[in-house]
Amino acid sequence: MRRQIASGTVPRVVALLAICAAVLAAGATPAAVVGGGGSAKSDCLAVFDAPANEPARRPRNVRCADGAPCDADGLVNGRCEFSVSLCVNGTADPRCASPGVTAVTVAHSVDDGTPGFDPEMQAIATRLGFVLELPETRADRCGAPTPVHVAIDGPRAKGRCRKGVKTIRVATLSTPVAGRARTDVDRLKMICEPSPAGCDARTFFTSTFDRVQTQIFDRSCAVGGCHDSQSTRADLLLERGAAYDNLVGRVPTNADAAAAGWRRVATLDATHGDPATSYIFHKVSGDLPPGFGERMPLHRARLDDTLVEVIRRWIEAGAPADGWVPGTD
Repeated sequence: MRRQIASGTVPRVVALLAICAAVLAAGATPAAVVGGGGSAKSDCLAVFDAPANEPARRPRNVRCADGAPCDADGLVNGRCEFSVSLCVNGTADPRCASPGVTAVTVAHSVDDGTPGFDPEMQAIATRLGFVLELPETRADRCGAPTPVHVAIDGPRAKGRCRKGVKTIRVATLSTPVAGRARTDVDRLKMICEPSPAGCDARTFFTSTFDRVQTQIFDRSCAVGGCHDSQSTRADLLLERGAAYDNLVGRVPTNADAAAAGWRRVATLDATHGDPATSYIFHKVSGDLPPGFGERMPLHRARLDDTLVEVIRRWIEAGAPADGWVPGTD
């Protein structure tokens, strides 16, 4: 879903290594004003102030390798950080003179129970809302910079990682002129490439359960409409800090699974568990008897086999809250 800021609202391998090496060789990318797309006559209604660096002649996207100088956190940690501001009535492009704006809509910025909700999009919209007085006619009104994080995809099988992508999408409506308003539809694509240094689970995560939380729950489960604090489907909260206690030894709300003696995560003692009677393992593997519910993530792509195996090994080892289970790193 999208958030509208209304008046008074505070709202393979070789090519990859070549790309990463080129990005690493470059220094930290300075911020640039990016129109984001659309007609040159309306592209100044909303602009991004971001470290755009691609393509070289007219940058409109951000590309970086994890841990490179263009990664604001400076760490090889499985994600890139970029500082982004959203502005209205930009003056960088002389081809466009904004008559003012009456509304700005940031995609996925409203926590309304839909899976696409992103707190960072909410922050971008809110920070712009703080400086606007709609209809806004003042030039170059910018929200405070927001750190935006783009996680790489991995580790997957054989310790491989793939690039991660996040896109900011914004629609801006102008003040009507001669009874007609213009619309500026913009996007900023941000790409995080894996570090040439490698793709190591122990570098990205602090433990097996931290990997489960970060790579599985945070990205596929604790999202709008599912197991986040607003929706809490099946009375199950899988957000960071709550997931472990809501899983280990807990009886599932599915009546058939509960009658069969299953637990969300079934442990036998401190170092042994039973995936066969652990509801979460069957939910992510899709191996569910009739009446035991549907595979998770619901109506989305099946969880990568490598991650299903991580969950299985974690449960077999007694579902430890800390430390590394062999074969999960």
